[in-house]
This record gives sequence, structure tokens and C-alpha cells, in this order.
Amino acid sequence: MAQVQTARGPVEVSGLGQVLMHEHVFVLTAEVQENYPEEWGDEDERVADAVRRLRELPANGIATIVDVTAIGQGRDIPRIKRIADQVPELNIVVATGVYTFDALPLFFWRRPRDAMTEFFIRDITEGVLDTGVRAGMLKCAVDAKGLTEGVEHVLRSVARAHVATGGTPITIHTHAAGQHGPAIVAVLREEGVDFSRVVLGHSGDAVDNPGYLAEMADTGLTLGMDRFGIDHFASSEERSDLVVEMCRRGYADRMVLAHDTC
Repeated sequence: MAQVQTARGPVEVSGLGQVLMHEHVFVLTAEVQENYPEEWGDEDERVADAVRRLRELPANGIATIVDVTAIGQGRDIPRIKRIADQVPELNIVVATGVYTFDALPLFFWRRPRDAMTEFFIRDITEGVLDTGVRAGMLKCAVDAKGLTEGVEHVLRSVARAHVATGGTPITIHTHAAGQHGPAIVAVLREEGVDFSRVVLGHSGDAVDNPGYLAEMADTGLTLGMDRFGIDHFASSEERSDLVVEMCRRGYADRMVLAHDTC
């Protein structure tokens, strides 16, 4: 039986239940948190609040969330493990990756080009720090600026880690209005990625362009309809109507749902 890595260890796929595929327990700017701790508050209180909120999910039929928080979003796996241990009825899948809309993080500027890929592979195969938690998802972003040099570097690093680890799933934050999907597809195809294991995140923002989403789904990508409750880009009603339309077009099995909330 295939297994998925979670913050509390491997879980058989059959035990995942209902899954929210794109969520965040926390999104932080780690340097701000460390240097201006009053902006974060009391660690124990923040953890307790997260535990309280997450316990509501199993009570409402959700058994698993994928926390796609990556480097650049304040990923803290020891904190997530501490939370997960207090909510054993909820599986939390954690991610590895780098989140940038343009340039590489300064750390990687003078590192060998494959250093990023090696970090991702380590998180997947060995675990993060000494937590014993192994990443079950790869994460990157292609936003309004498209495939800048830095963004493409991260995308290719994610793709190579995916191939090297036998197909670890990928989720990609995208800017639906920019319709960067074809450029993303071209890179992934060059790198030998299994498209059936890739989620095109924030596809649900494209409420006025189901044709674009159909084109992307036809490549084998899964559409992330994952911002329900974030009305800045589209209302929940518009998002629901888009899901219905994509089902009408025959893509019910090519969509995953979530909120992208923290």
C-alpha cells in the first residue's frame, strides 16, 4: 500500500480521508518574528490557538491537510510537529521548496546551482532537521512576473527533486490572470516531470477563463481550486460556479479543493 509522509509519520493513502490540498498553519516572515517578537506574541499561545482551530477540521469531516508553507513563508517544522502531536486525528503533510516571485533568496546566489535541489531531496528522503518529519510535497511559485531567472531556477530545482525522489508531488503557486501555465508546462516537460503529480495552484482565480484551465488540465495537471474564502481575487460564489463549469466540461477528476488560509 502506498504511503504519504505526514508530520506524525507515514500514513497509508487509504487513511488520508478527505484532504484539503493547499493550506497554511502559519505564514510568517521569520526574520521579523525573531527581531520583533512582539509581532508574533507568545509562542505557547499561538500554538494553542492553532491546535484549537485545527481540531475543528476532523469534527467537520476533514482528515488531512497539506501545509504548503515553504522557505520564504516562515516554514518551521518543529513548530508544526508540536502542533500535529496535539491533533493526532488530523494528518498534516508538510512541504519543501522555495517561495519567491522574482529573485532567488540571497543565500542561494553564490551556491552551486544544484544546492537547492539537494536541500529538497534531503527534506524528502531524510527529514527536516532532527524532527524525523519528511516532506511529502514540493512547492514553488510562478506569480505575475512569470518565469524570471530566479523563479525558473526554483521551478527546475523542484522538478529535479521530484524526478530524483520518484515523483514527490509538486504544487505551484500561480497567478491565474498571467496565464503562465504553458511556460510552466514547457519547463516541467523538459525536466521529465510526471504531470499527473502536479497541482497548478490558485487555478480557481480564473473565474472568467475556464478555457485556459481546460487547456492546462488537458496536459495532465491537476487544478488547484484552493482559495475559497479569499474574496480579494474572486468570491466564493464565483469560485463555486467555476468548479461547476469545470465539472460540466468533464474535469471533475482534475480538481482539488482548499482555502489557502492560515
